[in-house]
Amino acid sequence: MTQEAPSAQDIADYLSQNPQFFEDHADLFATLSVPHPHQARTISLGERQILTLRTRVKEHEHRLMQLLQNAGGNERINQALMQWCARMLAEPDALRIPAHIIRSLGDQFDLDAIALRVWGLPILADSEFAQDVTSDIRRDAADMPQPYCGPVKGQAAAGWLANEPASLAIVPLRALNGAEPIGMLVLGSADPQRFTADMGTAFLALIASLAGAALGRLIDPAPQAA
Repeated sequence: MTQEAPSAQDIADYLSQNPQFFEDHADLFATLSVPHPHQARTISLGERQILTLRTRVKEHEHRLMQLLQNAGGNERINQALMQWCARMLAEPDALRIPAHIIRSLGDQFDLDAIALRVWGLPILADSEFAQDVTSDIRRDAADMPQPYCGPVKGQAAAGWLANEPASLAIVPLRALNGAEPIGMLVLGSADPQRFTADMGTAFLALIASLAGAALGRLIDPAPQAA
């Protein structure tokens, strides 16, 4: 009966389970040659291992550069958010806050289009910021557990923008400690990769918290001095 030759996996399993084999046959490994991964020639097993280690080092360097770039990008976003928040805090007239939110966000984050709508704020009931708010949009805002990012895909709130964007973010706004939304912020971009379904929403959630807290000043504004 012919004995079946061991498979490559059998050999690999044997070597991993019997590390003393490398010590017992050190001379064999010193003379082995293997194909070069990128050239039509053979190299020693030691050279092949060095090439593998160099490749891994380059991969780690690339990952490190990506982490550094991401850290730098996050730092720039943090600085922009801080400046945006500082401007809102410095605004003495609460009625100017909605326009201020739009203008400052556009300046700080270089956005192509921004729309803001609010509801449940009687003081803004006749303003442009209360227009085109349907019951469906209010229901959508209440049902959103986190900001939406991605293509328009039938999002009714995208109609608030002058032109249909290639990607957008829709952010429900709640007043500080408020359970129900009091508004919605729509951020549009001509870049289809600016807002994608797999992107993180931590910074958008922070924008929502800051804008919602600022708009909360309009729920029961203090009477103006005579």
